[in-house]
Amino acid sequence: MDPLFRKHIYDITRAIPRGRVTTYGAIALAAGYPHHARHVGQAMGFAPPDVPVQRVIGAGGRIAVMAHAAILSGEGLHVENFRVRSFDKVFWNPLEEL
Repeated sequence: MDPLFRKHIYDITRAIPRGRVTTYGAIALAAGYPHHARHVGQAMGFAPPDVPVQRVIGAGGRIAVMAHAAILSGEGLHVENFRVRSFDKVFWNPLEEL
């Protein structure tokens, strides 16, 4: 995977505020790679510790990594059945907020 692609993805992810979430697809779109959500997900697997990967979730509020549910709950998000409740209210859109 291209190191420049990963750097761009990680920079966007670092900007997600605590208590907010975004999707793999939203990050891909903001990075200029629409339709590459899976590549964003793959990049998250190699993220350095300072990248808040738990704040990147599946479309519609699905949490892809079950261990992240507890972390997101600790950040003040309501998680139920591995979905972020009120997803539309806590969704962080990098295209609008960067």
